[in-house]
Amino acid sequence: MRVLTVPNWSFGRDNALLRACRDILESSGVVTHFCASDIDHNRTVTAFSGAADEVERVLFTLADVILDRIDLNRHVGVHPRVGALDVCPFVVAEADEVDAIAFADRIGAELAKRYDLPVYLYEKSERGRHESDLPALRKGGFGGLIDRELNPDFGPRRYHPHLGVTVLGVRGFLIALNVNIASVDASLAQALGRTIREMRQIGDHRFLGVRALGFQLASREMSQVSMNLTLPDRTPIDPIVEWIASEVADAGESVAGTELIGVIRPRDQEFATTIHPRPEQVIEL
Repeated sequence: MRVLTVPNWSFGRDNALLRACRDILESSGVVTHFCASDIDHNRTVTAFSGAADEVERVLFTLADVILDRIDLNRHVGVHPRVGALDVCPFVVAEADEVDAIAFADRIGAELAKRYDLPVYLYEKSERGRHESDLPALRKGGFGGLIDRELNPDFGPRRYHPHLGVTVLGVRGFLIALNVNIASVDASLAQALGRTIREMRQIGDHRFLGVRALGFQLASREMSQVSMNLTLPDRTPIDPIVEWIASEVADAGESVAGTELIGVIRPRDQEFATTIHPRPEQVIEL
């Protein structure tokens, strides 16, 4: 079984740790699709694929190095988070989903045991014990975990004081896309994110499955509409980017560029002319 995983780690300002991650991935035998940090989000996204046993080995090698360096009590960043290993999705071909769910269960149990860490299963792995979607599981953030009795699928019922909790499981393919605005004032980006969420809720076909938030990128003197396209077969990229660009222009601002975070499939590229993925970011599942 071939597995793609996209672990999101709550660090983005430690260049030495980022170099260590890249060294691990480059020497691991898995295929590395993405490994980059963002200062303002204070977050690092990794994406790699390979045989299930190789992916498992590399994931724990990364975790052993990274988790010892994170203390969420000292963490500041614009991105929502509940854990040092905040979210760890696994994506496989549809025919392999049953095996992948068992694989994710094993990873979750081992993470909980090794790091004394509460682990929540989400999306296709969730068992009906709690909410299954990531925004709901992140509600309240790391601070909201303090003094709460938790109901994780694995691990203790109290949060880890430095590492929080981890959300993990098998999910469908999604596209993580940022549209940057050449204004450090985040009010426009936040308003656009809110409008996208509202249009998704009323069933606007352009935004089905699109999760959107607006952030300030102070270090780059920009702002950002950050999106997850959870139904990429139904919501192509170009119309979304073109709508944002039109709204930004109407507000007297300009789009500063787009960013693909993680991976994209070949079939998504026909209607994704507004982004420019590197070859290693294109993956066929």
